Amino acid sequence: MEPSPPSPITWPDGGTLTNEWVHTLMSSLEWSSWHLQPSQLPTVMPVNVFDSLILTASKILHKERNIVHVDDLESDSKVVVVGDVHGQLHDLLFLLKDAGFPSQNQFYVFNGDYVDRGAWGLETFLVLLSWKVLMPDRVFLLRGNHESKYCTSMYGFEKEVLTKYGDKGKHVYRKCLGCFEALPLASIIAGRVYTAHGGLFRSPVLPKRTRGKKNRKVRLLEPETSSLKLGSLEELMQARRSVLDPPWEGSNLIPGDVLWSDPSMSPGLSPNEQRGIGLLWGPDCTEEFLKKYELKLIIRSHEGPDAREKRDGLGGMDLGYTIDHNVESGKLITIFSAPDYPQFQATTDRYRNKGAYIILQAPDFSDPQFKSFEAVTPRPKSNPFYDFENVIDSDDEMDKSALDTNEEQQANH
Repeated sequence: MEPSPPSPITWPDGGTLTNEWVHTLMSSLEWSSWHLQPSQLPTVMPVNVFDSLILTASKILHKERNIVHVDDLESDSKVVVVGDVHGQLHDLLFLLKDAGFPSQNQFYVFNGDYVDRGAWGLETFLVLLSWKVLMPDRVFLLRGNHESKYCTSMYGFEKEVLTKYGDKGKHVYRKCLGCFEALPLASIIAGRVYTAHGGLFRSPVLPKRTRGKKNRKVRLLEPETSSLKLGSLEELMQARRSVLDPPWEGSNLIPGDVLWSDPSMSPGLSPNEQRGIGLLWGPDCTEEFLKKYELKLIIRSHEGPDAREKRDGLGGMDLGYTIDHNVESGKLITIFSAPDYPQFQATTDRYRNKGAYIILQAPDFSDPQFKSFEAVTPRPKSNPFYDFENVIDSDDEMDKSALDTNEEQQANH
């Protein structure tokens, strides 16, 4: 006999969440993934409760700086760093239980990509926002490249939200986009570890003013490879993160770099031609950045088994993590937390990768412990919300025409 449906979630009087409320939310969303059609989600998560949660979370996130500092650490504190989860709700719930739920001495830093591809992006994002609201100084949510209008319109999240919330779907999607804009870009843990979704970034090229007529348009120098220079934390702090789609041209390039860049085994900085946005950076850049800021680790995400299959010289994502650069000052690590990814695959020969998370502990929080885990099976039956057989693979070759359309809409935002 199926368990009886949970009561609809209600927003607590006074708006203060409790541990019990968050756990009820998690179990209700898990139940609905098994027993309800996607369009019945509002019977469990009414739109007015969604509104209260997203508004409360967005206010907290907007107040955070571009780089969040995770510093309030004691000798018994643990920091769990999580990579992409991509709408795989059941794997996220397993990870939280396996690593231990957030608490006074259990911190979490999530490196972005909560939505798209998997069938439960909205539920995944709502679980994480509820933890953020409950424990704002213990749970840190960073932005991934999929927390954007461009990616969510192509990889399923927009259609997922419209399917689940029907005539209120556009409202719910718009509120999610507003919350994405509020997500910080990077974290520094214990002054020793830098984390971000994609990784390192350039120093912005200042506009070159041409002498002559007043009001002449400021011409931005096209960044030639030779002029690319590693950016500083000060420059990252000053970048404008409140954009629906991080720009791939112009003067505000740091957000796009932080969210889209990839490591390479070739030295130096170069444009990330494969993705059409962001950079590739070599081991020499990793060393320069670690040494300059006296850091031991860079932990980034952004590459699953599909992306890694095409990258010469870099390890595969079978275990959910790789150590990409091992340099004098420390290491560069990629962490990916969505096992058996992507959820929908056009071939019978699946990657069957494990997901992983990292635990950092005292004394200096820079000696990573890796925990790999298998996907939860079985997953509830579900349909994809995007054309997974024909969509551009693994965020390659950004479709600039789609982005230009989004920018026009953003100008009217």
